[in-house]
Amino acid sequence: MPDSDLWGALESAHLADWVRSTNAGLDYECGEGGANLSAGQRQLVCLARVFLSSGGRVRLLILDEATAAMDPFTDNLVMNTVIGDVFKDATVIIIAHRLSTVMNTDRIVVLDHGQVVETGHPQDLLNNPNSRFSAMNKVKHS
Repeated sequence: MPDSDLWGALESAHLADWVRSTNAGLDYECGEGGANLSAGQRQLVCLARVFLSSGGRVRLLILDEATAAMDPFTDNLVMNTVIGDVFKDATVIIIAHRLSTVMNTDRIVVLDHGQVVETGHPQDLLNNPNSRFSAMNKVKHS
């Protein structure tokens, strides 16, 4: 695999600057299971692997708490990349407890004990005073 492909995936996953800052660059040893990386960096490496393996041809991407270990700024950066750029033509299913992670999506599905209790556009749900999603958002901000 050409280095240019690796750098492209690292750029898309917002890891390229960090990799450049290491003395080893692309030869950096992450350690077994990513032991030399933070939890957020491990999640970004997984995302970079998706970029590499898919070649931009992903039709369905499922992210299960993919940004849970990231700070809110990086979470927002990654979600904007995933939803608005790299996988803009794919169906992306995001499983998240952090509400900010799903605010820029086309549709939210709210589950309670494994059952769908409501669906809709985030803003529509936030504007509905009877919405579970709106109630969760109010609790988060109180």
